[in-house]
Amino acid sequence: MDLKGIRCNVVDWMELVRERDRGYSKSGSYFANFGYFRGTDKAKTTVILVLKDSICQKERNHFNLEVECLVLNGLKSKTISLEGFSQHELHPQVSDSAAVDWIFVVDTLNFSFWSPDDSSCKWEVSHNGRKYTGYFALCAAINRAIQEGVQITDPNYYCNVSVEQLTHILRSDTSTPAPMIKERVSNLHEVGKILVNKYKGSFVNCLEQADNSAQKLLELVITDFPCYRDEADYQGHKVAFYKRAQILIGDLWASFRGKGLGFFTDIDSITMFADYRIPQSLVHFGALKYSDELMAILKSGVELPSGSPEEVEIRACCIHAVSMVCEEVHRLLREEGIQNLSINSILIDHFLWDYRRQHAEQLETIPFHKTRCIYY
Repeated sequence: MDLKGIRCNVVDWMELVRERDRGYSKSGSYFANFGYFRGTDKAKTTVILVLKDSICQKERNHFNLEVECLVLNGLKSKTISLEGFSQHELHPQVSDSAAVDWIFVVDTLNFSFWSPDDSSCKWEVSHNGRKYTGYFALCAAINRAIQEGVQITDPNYYCNVSVEQLTHILRSDTSTPAPMIKERVSNLHEVGKILVNKYKGSFVNCLEQADNSAQKLLELVITDFPCYRDEADYQGHKVAFYKRAQILIGDLWASFRGKGLGFFTDIDSITMFADYRIPQSLVHFGALKYSDELMAILKSGVELPSGSPEEVEIRACCIHAVSMVCEEVHRLLREEGIQNLSINSILIDHFLWDYRRQHAEQLETIPFHKTRCIYY
């Protein structure tokens, strides 16, 4: 599988792993096709990416086609489609410049919604008679603020928003507040000032400089807006995930249904968005496996520091696992002679993320890695 076109620098890291330990190591580790079993003398196995073409029959049997078949059937039934994003009641319903600025603000704040173990309830926001948690609570809070006359999507406002003001904007219906308020304020100050000083007060002007290229827009975002620079050091090598920058591009593409301001000639180069929820779905479907040691750590509720080896490995393997699912769905489409349907990592990410929410009670038995950071 050729991953050279994927922008995320996790590819460089996977190449590093292959070069470091090609084939079997003395300790029995096996590296192939960018996936890896990490089990050297100095490091116990943490994350196993289950490969269909692995020479290890035991691991191959773990991989099942359920997720690929669900994605394929979702495409056929149109439950997985480009229209899914804009059909949600909290997302922009009109494809205009206001939608672009709404998406940019939301994705600037789109990180770390999980509640501490000692919380009796979740951060929750009511809007138009419905209650929302997590990412959708953020969307509801932004929409509520707009209804109340707060210019929350105007960088001239949020470049100077105070902690008290944002706390009120994100106020909860429960005793659990939105986490990381100070960090969210810092993000808004940073991006707001850059938009005002460099892009005439609207992210639309940044978007238009990308010339319909997802890769060019990604480069603009991570260069001009430091809080989007989602990078880590792995054994002396830079690993870049750019989750929020990529989801920003994916949201623009989905909101505009791939047209107008949301048209990108290279949208398929965007990877899945490496967060803390998608791994639950991948583990559930058998596309990702944690070692007993790592599973015990995750079940204990211990936080993994941002940039720690375990956290980097989980996120990296998720990107590769989704790319494998995408490749398999493409193969199934070709096998069935279906030419009017298409798939990419963004749509698979949407499916896996929605699946986790729809089957939350069932998947809560699979722990997610807890990392407090501004990146996801």
